[in-house]
Amino acid sequence: MDRLLGSFLALSDPAVSIDLSLERIVDSRCNEPDKDRAIEAAMRVASALLESAKRSARRRASKHNSNSWPLPFDLTVKVFSMLDTQSLCHAAAACSLFNKCATDPLCYADIDLTAIVPKVNNTVVSTMIQRAGRNLQSLKLGILPTPSSLSEFARCMSYSSRNLMGAPSLSRNERRLRQGRESSVLTRSCLLALSLDGGAAGALLRRLHLYNIDKMDSHALCTALFACQSLLDLEVVGLHVELKRTLDAVSTSCHSIERLFIESSDAGRDDSLNSAACTDLVNGCPHVRSLALRGFKLHDSKVRTLVKGFRCLRVADFSTSFSITGIFLRSLGSGAYAQALEVLILRDCLHLKEVEISNFLLAILGGDCKLLRYLDVSNKDGLSSEEDWNERCYNPSSTEILRVREARPGLCLLANFPPDGSFMDIEQANDSDISSGSSLDICNGELSPQYASPLNSSYSSDQGSGNEGFHDVNFAYYDGDGFDEPEFQYA
Repeated sequence: MDRLLGSFLALSDPAVSIDLSLERIVDSRCNEPDKDRAIEAAMRVASALLESAKRSARRRASKHNSNSWPLPFDLTVKVFSMLDTQSLCHAAAACSLFNKCATDPLCYADIDLTAIVPKVNNTVVSTMIQRAGRNLQSLKLGILPTPSSLSEFARCMSYSSRNLMGAPSLSRNERRLRQGRESSVLTRSCLLALSLDGGAAGALLRRLHLYNIDKMDSHALCTALFACQSLLDLEVVGLHVELKRTLDAVSTSCHSIERLFIESSDAGRDDSLNSAACTDLVNGCPHVRSLALRGFKLHDSKVRTLVKGFRCLRVADFSTSFSITGIFLRSLGSGAYAQALEVLILRDCLHLKEVEISNFLLAILGGDCKLLRYLDVSNKDGLSSEEDWNERCYNPSSTEILRVREARPGLCLLANFPPDGSFMDIEQANDSDISSGSSLDICNGELSPQYASPLNSSYSSDQGSGNEGFHDVNFAYYDGDGFDEPEFQYA
């Protein structure tokens, strides 16, 4: 075979010689079936020879790359492990050397498969999770909003593997338009690989972010959470899951969690959370430092249980919560752990009362909440009056706000209201800091954008009112080495 193949390769004009030879062989056959079989055999030989030549070329290229690539294998894997998931896949397709390095489990410690247009399905997610195995540290899945969906979001956020936090949820129609082909749809079983082999992949997972996965349900999410007992950072945005069941799973399994961010897919409709679930969450997750429950029906008694119960809580966000009136603020400044809270966001809470905000500002003037550095009571529909929440106040507590500004220069107070009322924009930050783009840092550490503009409240009478001039606050998150603190940015 070697001599025969060698003679073929030595031909000066193989196309003509082989063509004439094949024609004579075919003509020498006695009947038509034999001639057809001869032609088919020639095609098989030609195809085998072509594939063999391609394999030989790849082996030589791989050997060349191995000899010319300056980094050793382990260092190459280390470099690849720093790439985002998309770049890692591009590198794996470059050559067999890079493919071998890019399939090492260490390269899949941080998996980010989020996109504006979905490009992956359950099989891709499962493959990457299984490649990572026990090395899996972070997993991000789902559909992000388009830059045009929110002008504030487009201006203040860039879509990278480090700053996808706080992405607004999409409407159901938007999700359906984005889904496209079924081959790019994530379903309720997309997290199943976390629970395989006794939960080996999920055992050491520390960060789980899920965005706008339309087919995900409470059972599938809770099953995944039961396997993620080392979870420190959970972010759930735009999923059709029940708040109570989700928090029950967190309080049962994720006792070390430090950051909890859940945004309703249907603002103002989920009333599942009860007081017992709040108490279980406080007792089961004592290390929570950053809590965001956005778009749910949260009564003041439940909010009080959460805020007063978490002893380490420094960041609290209950934006677009339907039932909060502000009564829980009356006891916020008292008690053994009242001074820990540094960030409080009550933006667009429809039933938030003007009198409760006024009394809270007076309590701040009286010395309560000394560590509070960021307070947002902005509302595109104004604050409600004490007698009837349908009566809106667009210029609340102006005297107290001015007094707080003078007495607490270190407090960033946002009170933004629609232009049809009296628009007020108060920032307790140095003008030079704002112009230079500097931020208010609660502590040292690497900071990354975490928060986008709030989701559009479905219960609002005017979805578009009062969004202009709203400011953005960035949330703390766990980056695998330590817990980053809030960063404040000014629009």
